[in-house]
Parts: sequence; C-alpha cells; structure tokens
Amino acid sequence: MRAPAPAWAAQLNDATVDAARAAIGGALLDAVEIAGEVQLHVTRDGLVAALIALRDTPGLEYQQLMEIAGVDYPDRAERFEIVYCLLSLTRNHRLHVHVGATEDTPVPSVTDIWPVAGWLEREVYDMYGVLFSGNRDLRRILTDYGFRGHPFRKDFPLTGFVELRYSEEQKRVVYEPVKLAQDFRTFDFESPWEGAQYVLPGDEKAKLPEAKGAPTPATATEVQKAGAAQTPKQDAPAPSQPYAKKDTTSTAETGAGRAETDAVPKPADPDVVPSKGGGQNQ
Repeated sequence: MRAPAPAWAAQLNDATVDAARAAIGGALLDAVEIAGEVQLHVTRDGLVAALIALRDTPGLEYQQLMEIAGVDYPDRAERFEIVYCLLSLTRNHRLHVHVGATEDTPVPSVTDIWPVAGWLEREVYDMYGVLFSGNRDLRRILTDYGFRGHPFRKDFPLTGFVELRYSEEQKRVVYEPVKLAQDFRTFDFESPWEGAQYVLPGDEKAKLPEAKGAPTPATATEVQKAGAAQTPKQDAPAPSQPYAKKDTTSTAETGAGRAETDAVPKPADPDVVPSKGGGQNQ
C-alpha cells in the first residue's frame, strides 16, 4: 500500500522543478537546487500568482507557509531578498520562493493567501525595512516603540544608536546615546579556529584524545593511553611511623570509666515495676 505522505527523496526535486515551470510560467526567473532543496526565483509582480499556483496545482500542493525570511545584500541593485518557505503536506516536501526588493519597492502581501503571513511580514519590515503592499497592519513587532532604523541591515551598527535605562532622577525609562564601557579596538577578532598565535585556556586538552566513552576518531589503544596519561596512578602514602596496636585497656578517651572494686548494687527504683522474667521494664 502506498503511504499517503511518502518520505522525501531527491527524485522529487526534478519533478518539482518541471511542475513549477509549467505552473508559474513567465513569472519564474530561475529554478535551482542548492543543498538538496529547490529554490524558485520569481518576479515581484508575479509573486502572488506564483504562490497560488504552487498551492493549488495538483502535483505541487504546497499548502502551508512556514516562514518568511529576509536577506540583505548591500552590493546588489535590489539589496533585499525575501524568501518564502513552503511545505507540502501531501508530498512531504519543501521549497523556497525568492523575490528581490529594495527599500522603495514594496512587495505584494500574501495575507490573502495565508493569514499567518501578516505577522511574518511585520517581522521582515521591522528587521529590514521592506514594505509589503496590501498588509493592513504593517507595524513594528520586535523592536521598541519609537525605534529608529532596521537592526538586520548590514549597515546597522551592532551596538545600535541608542540605549535605554531607568532613570532614578526622572523616574522613567530614558533613551541615551550608546556608551561603550570598553573600546572595540581592544578586542581580538582573530578566530582561534583559524590558528591563533597564543594558547587559550583549555587548549592543552586538545593534545590528547577525548575521555573513554566519548565519541572520538582515535583508536581504542590511543584512548587507553590517553586515559592513563590523564589519570596517573598514585602510590599509597607511606606511614610516618609503624602502626601500633591500639590500647583497649585505657578508657581515658571513651568516657566509659572503670568499675570500682567496692561498688555496691544500685538501689531499686520504686517507680519501676519488675517484669515477670525478673528484669525491669524500660
């Protein structure tokens, strides 16, 4: 019996590209396969029609919009690229639809196709500044009220322009220019993975294979030698003086005391009733 949702296979990519070319038509600029996934590049004007075709065409059936992501390429004429991540539940397959844009050229909104796109388009607008024509609630969603700029643009500084704190004098949150406690020039931007000229703390552990039981390409012999090198055996310390037999006759440290030679029996307690066996109940 054929499963209703077959497992993803590489053969689906070729069939998907052919079906997408026939369904989208002239709005499709390019169709490539990168890292095992299909990328469809379409025009802005044909974006909505292309997404509807990908959703409704038999053999494609990408019913769900999983994510809308933005990418910034400052060197391009259209510096922004909007990526629509689609999922076909019936085919258990995914693809990406790419469309270019600038900060002055709005991208058609797809909220009429997938209502969830409203929040996703607001995120892209907030982070990149890309406008979406047809979105009736295009407001910032991740940054603070009155935030200026778009943090995910490549020309936006990592520290931002302003910082906020609570002022005890004004009894409210205030915005101030960013004040760095340490100059960036004192930071070392050389990656230790690319061969730093100094030894970082903990680098000495890399000279030996990992501990026993950890995943490692080393052989069992190397692991055993590494374990022996990391945990050397220690001999038992020699006693400073020969052991002497403990004197058990002394009661100085026990507090038990010694029985007196002229000891007399204790007087009977009148409140204690003797038991039938001759003892006393405690």
